[in-house]
Amino acid sequence: MTPLADRLAARIAATGPMTLAEYMLECLLDPQQGYYATRDPLGAAGDFTTAPEISQIFGELAGLSLAQSWLDQGAPAPFALAELGPGRGTLMADIWRAATIVPGFHAAAHIHLVEASDPLRAAQARALRGLPVIWHARADDLPDAPLWLIANEFFDALPIRQFQRAGPAWRERVVGLQGGRLAIGLTDPAPRPDLADRLTDTPESGIVELRPAAEPVMAAIEARIATRGGAAVLIDYGDWGSRGDTFQALRGHAFADPFADPGQADLTAHVDFAALARAAPALHASCLTPQGVWLDRLGIRQRTARLGHSLQGSARAAHDAATHRLTDGAEMGNLFKVLALVQVGAPMPPGLEPGPEPDRVRETQKAGG
Repeated sequence: MTPLADRLAARIAATGPMTLAEYMLECLLDPQQGYYATRDPLGAAGDFTTAPEISQIFGELAGLSLAQSWLDQGAPAPFALAELGPGRGTLMADIWRAATIVPGFHAAAHIHLVEASDPLRAAQARALRGLPVIWHARADDLPDAPLWLIANEFFDALPIRQFQRAGPAWRERVVGLQGGRLAIGLTDPAPRPDLADRLTDTPESGIVELRPAAEPVMAAIEARIATRGGAAVLIDYGDWGSRGDTFQALRGHAFADPFADPGQADLTAHVDFAALARAAPALHASCLTPQGVWLDRLGIRQRTARLGHSLQGSARAAHDAATHRLTDGAEMGNLFKVLALVQVGAPMPPGLEPGPEPDRVRETQKAGG
């Protein structure tokens, strides 16, 4: 089989440079050699570890927050309990187990998982064996029903485009060839009306990242929650607004060259949460909240103490270290953020406070909020 790097190089030689988004899409989802299409990337044997794999408490608290939100909106039945990019199914399994104590939740919920990777679908099936699960390839395929949705480290893997400021115009960063090898390059300067408002906060040669693939996902979420009710809780690394180059590759739990071995490393970029909120203008967004603050509000310290009461020695140390990793500002506590979206006028899920009304989101971004 021809290596993916050679196939991409041949394509570029024939048709010219490709956008960074096109490159990411090929590297991650190529059917034969794409990163997500061919492996389970999680855990010690993989390339990265997500919060649900670090501690069951993460999923338990997230699940109880979603369940309380469901109760606060009148406990509609039936409803869709959905996850975007469910990994191994660990988060949904923990959500489902925690919600056992909520009367009527299991009877009303139908689990919907949006997953493109066959190896990960197989892992999810094992983790959720016996539960009412339906898989979808796209968020557009979610049912027209009240929707309680969670997405942990989903949006960061959606392809991005990068634009570098050149005076009043922009140059797109694209993937081309240098000496026969894949490398980043720049297009000629051109105006970008959609980036006109970024000229005031982007220095010369500064980079702005756009994530067009997120827009249809957010539109699908908006269409269901705005008309049927529910909540979306989005957890990822990033901030309110896009500033600078955040494109990166992870391999073996370490940073790698994103162009050295296509298909063999995870490719991601920080999430612009303001752009996600703008893409669902009919919904009301919460304040963007650091993951550590969110988990503290949901009672992670108390839950950690309760579960650790019978543990001793190295087991107790590992248990406490997991909570520290999830909440400490120097680890995942500040890097990862949480944003919720609900119908205008609906209560926010526990742990999150209301943010500006939808028509003020762009104003808040300009003000640096």
